[in-house]
Amino acid sequence: MPALSPLVHSFVSHFGEMGSRWGINRTVGQIYALIFVSPRPLNADEIAESLEFSRSNVSMGLKELQAWRLVRLKHLPGDRREYFEAPGDAWEVFRTLAEERRRREIEPTLSMLRNALLDAPTTDEDRFAQERMKGMHDLIELMTTWFDDVQRLDAKTLAQLMKMGSKVQKLLSFAGKGKTA
Repeated sequence: MPALSPLVHSFVSHFGEMGSRWGINRTVGQIYALIFVSPRPLNADEIAESLEFSRSNVSMGLKELQAWRLVRLKHLPGDRREYFEAPGDAWEVFRTLAEERRRREIEPTLSMLRNALLDAPTTDEDRFAQERMKGMHDLIELMTTWFDDVQRLDAKTLAQLMKMGSKVQKLLSFAGKGKTA
C-alpha cells in the first residue's frame, strides 16, 4: 500500500489525538480514520503497514471498532482475507456512535436511577437524594425519548432540525431584548 498522502496523514493523526478525548485509544482512532477515508475496503495487513502498527494492535483495534459497529467486515471474491470498510455517510456514523454511547452509558445510568427510586427513603438525607435522582431520571428519560424521535428522522430533516437550533437561539435572544421578530 502506498504511503499516506499529507492530507490523509493529517486526518489520521488528528483522529488518533482526538480518540482519547472520545473514550478510545489513539491507535483505534487512527485505524478508524484510515478506513473511513479509504476509497476501498482495507485488510489488517494493509492497515498495519500504512500506520506502521503491529498486526496484533490492528487486530485488537478492529475488534473494538466492530464492537462499536463503526466498521463492517467484507469479503472480496477470490480473497480469503477479511477486509474492513466504514459507513461512508457521516450521519450514519453519528447515529451509530450516539446509539452505542446510549447503550453503554445512558441505559445503565437510567437502570441504576430506576432501582434507586424504588427504594423507600428512611432518612431526610435519602429523601433529598431521591428528589435529586428523580430530577436526573426525568431529564434523562426526556432526553432519551427525544433521542428516539430524532433517530427516526432522515439525514436531510435532521440537518434542518440542527440548523433550526441556531435560529431558535437567535430568536430567543432577540425576544429577550424586548424586540419583536
